[in-house]
Amino acid sequence: MGMDLTVQLPGEAPSWNDVRQRLALRGLAVQMRMIDGQLAFPDEDPPREWHELRVAASGGMVTVRRSAAQVVCTVWGNADEPTRRLWESLARAFADAGGGQVMSGGP
Repeated sequence: MGMDLTVQLPGEAPSWNDVRQRLALRGLAVQMRMIDGQLAFPDEDPPREWHELRVAASGGMVTVRRSAAQVVCTVWGNADEPTRRLWESLARAFADAGGGQVMSGGP
């Protein structure tokens, strides 16, 4: 079963570059794995209109889905601690970069 963190945004989602820079400032280097269901290069940037990303760091992967004025970060319920940190860091980075708020928390 997956666990979600939902980020409510006042407008459209921030660019991936803004989010990645915020993660890097926190010492978290991430790699892209998939963009909208297609395999991606680790340093590839998604197009502005992306809908779903798979992002990895520390051996774990998080799914990020974007819809109108929100981003949902999903991780498996049995995720290890580094993967949960990635999950929470991604949600916070999207909220910070987009002027939004993380609305739902983990377990």
